[in-house]
Amino acid sequence: MATGKYTRVDNRRSSASSYCSTVTIVVFVALCLVGVWMMTSSSVVPVQNVDVPQEKKSELNEQDNNKVDVKEQVSDTNEGTTRQFEDNPGDLPEDATKGDSSDGATQVEEKVEGKSEEKTEEKFVEKTEDTPEEKTEEKNEEKSEDGSKTETENGGSKTEDLDSKVENGESNQEDGEKKSDGTENDNEKKSDSSDDDKKSDETKDTENVNGQIEEKVDLTDTKESDGEKKENGQAKNQSSNEVFPSVAQSELLNETATQNGSWSTQSAESKNEKEAQLSSNQQTSYNWKLCNSTAGPDFIPCLDNLQAIKSLHSTKHYEHRERHCPEEAPTCLLPVPEGYRRSIEWPKSREKIWYYNVPHTKLAQVKGHQNWVKVTGEYLTFPGGGTQFKRGALHYIDFIQESVPDIAWGKRSRVILDVGCGVASFGGYLFDRDVLAMSFAPKDEHEAQVQFALERGIPAISAVMGTKRLPFPSKVFDVVHCARCRVPWHIEGGKLLLELNRVLRPGGFFVWSATPVYQKLAEDVQIWNSMKELTKSLCWELVSINKDTINGVGAAIYRKPTSNECYEKRSQSNPPLCGNSDDPNAAWNVPLQACMHKVPVDAKERGSEWPEQWPSRLDKTPYWLLSSQVGVYGKPAPEDFTADYEHWKRVVTKSYLNGMGINWSSVRNVMDMRAVYGGFAAALKDLKIWVMNVVSVDSPDTLPIIYERGLFGIYHDWCESFSTYPRSYDLLHADHLFSKLKKRCNLAAVVAEVDRILRPEGKLIVRDDVETINELENMVKSMQWEVRMTYSKDKEGLLCVQKSLWRPKESETLKYAIA
Repeated sequence: MATGKYTRVDNRRSSASSYCSTVTIVVFVALCLVGVWMMTSSSVVPVQNVDVPQEKKSELNEQDNNKVDVKEQVSDTNEGTTRQFEDNPGDLPEDATKGDSSDGATQVEEKVEGKSEEKTEEKFVEKTEDTPEEKTEEKNEEKSEDGSKTETENGGSKTEDLDSKVENGESNQEDGEKKSDGTENDNEKKSDSSDDDKKSDETKDTENVNGQIEEKVDLTDTKESDGEKKENGQAKNQSSNEVFPSVAQSELLNETATQNGSWSTQSAESKNEKEAQLSSNQQTSYNWKLCNSTAGPDFIPCLDNLQAIKSLHSTKHYEHRERHCPEEAPTCLLPVPEGYRRSIEWPKSREKIWYYNVPHTKLAQVKGHQNWVKVTGEYLTFPGGGTQFKRGALHYIDFIQESVPDIAWGKRSRVILDVGCGVASFGGYLFDRDVLAMSFAPKDEHEAQVQFALERGIPAISAVMGTKRLPFPSKVFDVVHCARCRVPWHIEGGKLLLELNRVLRPGGFFVWSATPVYQKLAEDVQIWNSMKELTKSLCWELVSINKDTINGVGAAIYRKPTSNECYEKRSQSNPPLCGNSDDPNAAWNVPLQACMHKVPVDAKERGSEWPEQWPSRLDKTPYWLLSSQVGVYGKPAPEDFTADYEHWKRVVTKSYLNGMGINWSSVRNVMDMRAVYGGFAAALKDLKIWVMNVVSVDSPDTLPIIYERGLFGIYHDWCESFSTYPRSYDLLHADHLFSKLKKRCNLAAVVAEVDRILRPEGKLIVRDDVETINELENMVKSMQWEVRMTYSKDKEGLLCVQKSLWRPKESETLKYAIA
């Protein structure tokens, strides 16, 4: 408002002449009028506040690297009302999550129309400003105005022109949402009378989380990084209205939502800022080197530690074939074989692989006559034979079932262990019978046998029956198979056969196809007699001895008891029963003992009943999971199991299969680096792939659950290298693994191990906290991997990257790995 001066006239002042008084009054009035006119003409008319919704913004700029940055934001359906969905286990799906909007976040603006076909609308906004958390991004990345980001490529979110449809997410953008020049299009106005309608829409937002909204968010799989700044001084808490299913895993992680209305706390703001600063100060450059070792491109750190092997006092029990990990895990990268090509896709790979991918011919020379492997031009070919099935594996597989129909491949018998697998043709052809075989063999004079198996797309690991327990739980394999596996089962009190007894399910079968079964040479007869006594003392029932006339071999098939009655009736306790303190599930670096564990008989104990037939067992909650037990994510164990499976079905179906640009027809060998209940693998059951489920040794022991549902896996410590050859897997999946590992492992060494076991052009999908995601992104970019997608929301992040063929020029000699 205008201000003026007021002059008091003192009565004691002498009066002026009438003329002067008149002039003074006129001048004063004129000045006042001029002042009022000036103030009126210069005043600013206030802008009328109209209740208008946020405008839909849509732009998708295609860059040279085909990377698309997507910004999504879930709009408040009622400015005056903010509904928060609590993050607790219950009826709400994972779609309902908490979270303050944060810096570096990707936001989704969605509006649910009050129609029968509720459309989900998505906003794509070009990034224009760098945020502190994104300073390590490449220059060609686009930045969002609030620091939020999503980067997709080749199959991620695609936007067409007007009336565009987001592919694989079925999220339609309405007419006129997007201008071709990328500017804002004012196509939606909101009247005051629409508030009631929006409240109704908000209700529908929660009621339809399993519909298109969930599909949309799962498609983009969004997560917001922490520490997002306030816009225009206003605190954003709009994620309280968001339908956000899979990424943050709020339903599963048992986190508690903080309900503070529309205001963030100072404690949260300060914590977010400090975390953001730590994130921005992370190491952004890494000096990778090329590993120099005797094994070269085929280096397995824990199996090629030549220094440790040379120092062994004895190799009588195959100690030199066991794991001997270096004190510090290597951080260098392995060279790629000259002439390496992208692996042949399944099922053609079962018959042939590229020679230069595994350029070893010794096994072809030694075992070619047994139809293991042959060199055919630029290929290594596999006729499907083996030492015991020269005429083909399928006939041999059928011969076993004909001998014992109760084996019932693919129904009763789903998960088997193949000992001394060779090139794993037996396991490779069991896929035709819906059977999963965990095949293993040592890294020995049978050069690269396990590497051949993996290159063919057949599951296998490098391991040996030596001095330690196998890295599997007890009572999990439906069948154990040994075809001329060269294991001396009968020596030293049957210690090695007792290990098979440990991992074999009660009522399961041991198939032994070896020369002592059908030949009468002196040595074979001696071994057969020893095995006969040993299996009797184990109370194994010999159910069949048959000879395969076509292959000219025989097989003895034994069955493990389902009760302890035979154990109690033995005249001699040899081998003895293990003590009550002996945990049969303890399997990581545990020495073998010549004792036998009792069979569980309590109806609530695992192993007392046979699982349901495949495929019913995949979805069935194990009978021994009790409601009194607390699951990994905090719910009663049966509910936890079901919620985990439902979660991964949504993530895989709505996001992984369609929203990441992954050509799943080229994916065969998959590893879930932190499997928990095996939900991720179960959700992929309809694809022609197999998943190695890894349960970390410092995580809850859920591996028996994975086997119970007809899947398989292994225990492992990710601070060490995995027992597999380089370039073994097409896709690695890690759910909240790396953030746990970096507390006790060298993260650079773990990333180097990921690079070792992943094939060139293979994919890595990581779900973790934003700080870890940013750190990993910097690492893989320094290895010139291609970032296919990054997404962040509510301090949680998603990263999908593709390994490149780039190798560093500078090398590092690993002295312990030099012969």
